Amino acid sequence: MFLTLLNVIYFLIKILIIVVPVLIAVAYFTLAERKIMGSIQRRKGPNVIGFLGLLQPLADGLKLLVKETIIPSNSNLVLFFLAPILAFSLSLLNWAVIPFSENCVLSDLNVGILYILSISSLNVYSIILAGWASNSKYSFLGAIRSASQMISYEVSIGFILLTVVFCSNSYNLSNIILSQEKSWFIFPLFPMFLIFCVSMLAETNRHPFDLPEAEAELVSGYNVEYSAMTFALFFLGEYGNMLFMSTLLTVLFFGGWLPTPLFSDSCFGLQNNNLLSAFFFSFKILFGVFLFIIARAALPRYRYDQLMDLGWKCFLPISISYLIFTASILISFNWI
Repeated sequence: MFLTLLNVIYFLIKILIIVVPVLIAVAYFTLAERKIMGSIQRRKGPNVIGFLGLLQPLADGLKLLVKETIIPSNSNLVLFFLAPILAFSLSLLNWAVIPFSENCVLSDLNVGILYILSISSLNVYSIILAGWASNSKYSFLGAIRSASQMISYEVSIGFILLTVVFCSNSYNLSNIILSQEKSWFIFPLFPMFLIFCVSMLAETNRHPFDLPEAEAELVSGYNVEYSAMTFALFFLGEYGNMLFMSTLLTVLFFGGWLPTPLFSDSCFGLQNNNLLSAFFFSFKILFGVFLFIIARAALPRYRYDQLMDLGWKCFLPISISYLIFTASILISFNWI
């Protein structure tokens, strides 16, 4: 009994070691976005609260915490509050299978890719619940558009993940990273990398595919009726998903914690060095984060018909064709 209790406490501590840095990273992701966009647009970002504005995310969080939560009349109260909790929880569950170094992973599942696909598909439910439970035609229209967009691009992402699985011959994320020891997958799978970069923008409802939150015609989309901490949970969930997609990009195409293929592990002392591995991993994640920010600052918004045509008529045929091509090459040379 005592050993079981110790195991539970140890497991909870491991969860907190992952969740707390993720939440801090999400908070300062917002600050980095505002700072970089300010520089691109030749203006100053947040610079008042704290040194160089470093306390701005904490101030924003405190503001949302003390605000009053307004509940729409005739809304479904249970589902109205369940939707943001579900969105925030699902954004954290994905991190359970991410290997930060060779021996640093919460749950090293053999079917980690399938776990990620299942959790990402559940994100649609939180958006649909938010739109329907708000009892508002604007939020419901935004939820429908968001759900159809996410489902459309999940199909292409699924075929991209299958291509990576074929190349690594494993669904385990640690094995996928270790299979890139000689060459990152970005080189043989460069077309898949480009499609994944665009699809992760659409999957997270980010610019230039932020049609569900297009203020001009939808009044902020599915979360229009939310305020205070319920809105903050959606906000944290969205930025948490963006950070996770950047991490998944690193795992699939940039070799995770591994250094560049030009150098061996021994040059960097990476064997049994979790700290150095985590540094490489974090540095690569910044590429995906920067991609999200640059896309928002530089690109115009797509029309909805252009968005759906891009997903179904362009990305889907290309991803299926490249999957078949990759499988043919691997089978021809008896590599799988």
